[in-house]
Amino acid sequence: MTRFLTLVVAIALAACSQSTPAVASSESPGQAAPPAPTAVKPVPAELPDIVARVNGQPISRTDLQQAVGELEARAGQSVPADERDRVLRGVLDQLVAYRLLAQESDTRKIAVPEADVDTRLAEIRSQFPSEQVFTQALAQRRLTLESFRADVRQSMQIDRMLDAEVAGGATVTAEQVNDFYTKNPGQFQEAERVRASHILIRVPDAADAAAKEQGRARAAEILKQVQAGGDFAALAKEHSQDPGSGPKGGDLGFFGRGQMVGPFEAAAFSLAAGQSSELVETQFGFHIIKVVDKQAARTVPLEEVRTQVEQYLQGQDRQRQTEVFINALKAKGKVEILI
Repeated sequence: MTRFLTLVVAIALAACSQSTPAVASSESPGQAAPPAPTAVKPVPAELPDIVARVNGQPISRTDLQQAVGELEARAGQSVPADERDRVLRGVLDQLVAYRLLAQESDTRKIAVPEADVDTRLAEIRSQFPSEQVFTQALAQRRLTLESFRADVRQSMQIDRMLDAEVAGGATVTAEQVNDFYTKNPGQFQEAERVRASHILIRVPDAADAAAKEQGRARAAEILKQVQAGGDFAALAKEHSQDPGSGPKGGDLGFFGRGQMVGPFEAAAFSLAAGQSSELVETQFGFHIIKVVDKQAARTVPLEEVRTQVEQYLQGQDRQRQTEVFINALKAKGKVEILI
């Protein structure tokens, strides 16, 4: 049962909507810095075949190793040696919680129509660039489509059980939102931002002088059209070699300092709204930049983030209720940790 979806679901349950409001920092809003981590029981270097049992069902060494591997893949790095005990214990606790929830959803015979499973599978497939890549991802995790479908159905059973179990929690009031906003001013600071469009003529950083001069000349011709009043968006669609922004008329959206390469950032932040730059050279080639809008550093008004704060507070309440529910399942069940 414990396959790659297991970890994703388990992490989601552990996080359970902990995401902060859109403008918040990575720290938990409204809380002091977390205390120093307490000592964790060492995990043996050699894991036994079975690392835990949940109401008699085993969680194997392979289950744990696969889950940790998925966590490392998501993080883009291996677990540091000095964090191994804490991470493995945390992942094992998530796997135990998931197994408890899966067992309880089976006991309650939570029904999930096949059509709903089909819809969810289609949503997951759509996140991959092609059916071939999706199939390869399953194969890499030693999954068949049938076993993956079973995982999806199980996770949906758990979702529906939790929706029923923790639904109807405390309603977030306007006063609570106001109070949170007032007590956490640092979470709603937004740095200076600029919204810009650009036209890029690509020249490889290692290109020779002749290639660079050719790129510069082409960009200069487009710049003349911009300065003569040409439609910037239309020119970007026609000429820009940035595949991300070109089809959108060159629009890069809002960005802050530190998000663009130095020469590009310097030019963008020096222009007034509505102004266009001269040619700007970076390691990507030659840019013509037009600033669409500028936004000074500010405190984001409550009304702009009210919905996010409400969702955050609701998520915190759901997290608390989910933890209580899992602890109740632990109390009435038999969980054996064998490492």
